Amino acid sequence: MSLIRPLSAVSLVAASALLLAGCASNDEPAEASDAGGEPSAETVTFEFQNNTAGEDEEPVYEDVSVDVPKNPKNVVIFDMASLDTWGTLGGEPAVGAPLDSVPEYLSDFVADDAINAGTLFEADLLEIEAAQPDLIIVAGRSAAMYDDLKDIAPTVNLSSEGSFQDTLERNTTFLGEVLGAEDEAAQAIADIESQIDEVREVTADIESGLSVMVSGDKLSALKPSEGDYSGRNLRGGLVYDVFGVAPVTDDIEGATHGEPVSFEFLKEYDPEYLFVTDRNAATDSEGAQAAEVVLDNEIVRSTRAFEEDNIVYLDPTAWYIVFGGLETAQIMIDDIMAGVA
Repeated sequence: MSLIRPLSAVSLVAASALLLAGCASNDEPAEASDAGGEPSAETVTFEFQNNTAGEDEEPVYEDVSVDVPKNPKNVVIFDMASLDTWGTLGGEPAVGAPLDSVPEYLSDFVADDAINAGTLFEADLLEIEAAQPDLIIVAGRSAAMYDDLKDIAPTVNLSSEGSFQDTLERNTTFLGEVLGAEDEAAQAIADIESQIDEVREVTADIESGLSVMVSGDKLSALKPSEGDYSGRNLRGGLVYDVFGVAPVTDDIEGATHGEPVSFEFLKEYDPEYLFVTDRNAATDSEGAQAAEVVLDNEIVRSTRAFEEDNIVYLDPTAWYIVFGGLETAQIMIDDIMAGVA
């Protein structure tokens, strides 16, 4: 019997138990804070660290506090994980986003007439200013645009601070408070946490696993974060850190797209399970082969994972582009459970 439960199946958890130090509501009375209503005079304060260093310099962080209007109607969202959670909690469709990067499963969370706000790395400031947003959200790849956007509208950086689950809880709680959807946010977090615990009960029986990324016709091995939750390690370590798979080896170097390895590496360490992220598919690389084709060779076919039908292909968009947000977390849970249960 499947252990996966829909979000609605979990009993309500008090939202106050999940409020984090990073976000707190002002004490002024709300004028209209129900999700879907008019913007309120009440605000929610969000605190984060902003990197003020240049592109090739060591990070230098400053503490930033931003007052965000409750229930904003015109929102520009660059971060796909934030778009996911925003829409799942009932926020108004975004009036602007990097449209070429919005996954199909999140397309309903963007307005039909939304502006193309730029890319994940570069903002179209004129288009954004013309849209007169009440709130702009950046994170991860788009975080460096904060200084360019903060003068247009209140701008928050929802980049990872801590583990995957810490960040999901913090950001979901904050966006739930902005939308007047605190109860929905608390219930969603509780359900995701419960399902992750159930997945870990199953993966505890796995002897060893290896998470790999296919890019072009090359293979890279991914490592656990080992407490370093910077962007590259957070994403690369998800299979191990979040879902409890024991790594087949600790001898892997951390890198943005993993440590390049040969197919012989797979045979040498011979994990019981192989978890595959297809970067070619995630980035729609022109002319690139699918991961299944790249891995269809004599060496891979001689591995234990292949022989025992334990090669698990993960949703490439969820695991590489988004890797956060409520609906995406559900996709990731389903991927692991379907592959190992």
